[in-house]
Amino acid sequence: MPYFSKVGTVPRKRHTVFRQDDGSLFYEELIGEEGFTGDTSLLYHRFPPNAITAIESVTGIDETLRPNDPMTPLHLKLHDLEPGPDAVLDRILLLGNEDVRITYAVAQGESSYYKNSVGDEVVYVESGSGSFESTFGRIDVAEGDYIIVPTSTIHRWITDDDELRLWIVQATGHVNPPDRYLSDRGQFIEGTPYCELDIRRPTDVLLGEGNDIDVIVRTRTGLTKHTHRHHPFDVVGWHGGMYPWALNIADFEPITGSLHQPPPMHQTFQAAGFVMCNFVPRLLDYHPQSVPIPPFHSNVDSDEVLLYAKGDAATRRGTGVATGSVTVHPAGFIHGPHPGNVERALGAQRSSEYQVMVDTFRPLRIGARAATLCADSDYPFTWATLEGVSADA
Repeated sequence: MPYFSKVGTVPRKRHTVFRQDDGSLFYEELIGEEGFTGDTSLLYHRFPPNAITAIESVTGIDETLRPNDPMTPLHLKLHDLEPGPDAVLDRILLLGNEDVRITYAVAQGESSYYKNSVGDEVVYVESGSGSFESTFGRIDVAEGDYIIVPTSTIHRWITDDDELRLWIVQATGHVNPPDRYLSDRGQFIEGTPYCELDIRRPTDVLLGEGNDIDVIVRTRTGLTKHTHRHHPFDVVGWHGGMYPWALNIADFEPITGSLHQPPPMHQTFQAAGFVMCNFVPRLLDYHPQSVPIPPFHSNVDSDEVLLYAKGDAATRRGTGVATGSVTVHPAGFIHGPHPGNVERALGAQRSSEYQVMVDTFRPLRIGARAATLCADSDYPFTWATLEGVSADA
């Protein structure tokens, strides 16, 4: 984030003597992007943050990807999956390429401690509630929240009474609001779908205590487990512009028009190699002759991934696509409303869906487990099998 924040107890000046009550120095940790020429934060630990006592490889997790060959549109039924309770170790890999990986988790209880040293993560809470705890503090999370987790942030997930369904987009770089939403000095400009008032960040440090804390680390070659002698959440304060933050999809104010608006009008985040958009309940196109539904389209430069998070999937009625579905329309595949849905949409005044979209600029491969466990083999042919269905069906 481009906004300076200060939480907890910090010294008057950075990189200066800052002592604990017993006279010893606090341990300063500088976390920074782009070779410390981008956003940075300084954290102040009670103990050395890199004191590890054991290192192990993490094995037994299937992260196999296979090409989408022959090119096939996909429908993944995420609610058919039964992953384990750990929001870190029990993620199921759905899709991936050189720039992004998309996984799914159904969390219960407390997850493993985790940091992704490859890139930022965007975690969308499909349902449930709980908390996100990190070296920066706690953020309470609930249905519809996006949590943006900066690279190398040690964190864990804790659920409330029910399960926490998480859709995780793992970048290989950094995730930010679109450049066009920001002024030269980083303030959200007028007319953007969200602004500083919609963003939540940690407000208190956790002052974690304990020894021998296992942390799962994602690297470019896989997963490693580091055992930390001291609790990584022992931070007494921090300041800077690099920290986790949250945005709820219901706080995204849609931009509408008299005729159909293209997906970039609904953009939420940008990253190297992909963008994210969301579609929220909104006033539909209000030209007297408007067709308030997307036309058939072929995005020749992107694979399109849509999570149907909540509400009525107006363009997909009759196909089995519902809450918890993910569709994938590869670059070059002409896709659009299923038969009957264009006529059915005429005269509609508002939409009711919540959808999260990822458009990638390189081809996506398919997670082998997901392809086996939750792929709908009938979906690619539904435009043909439903042909002739009337709007009244």
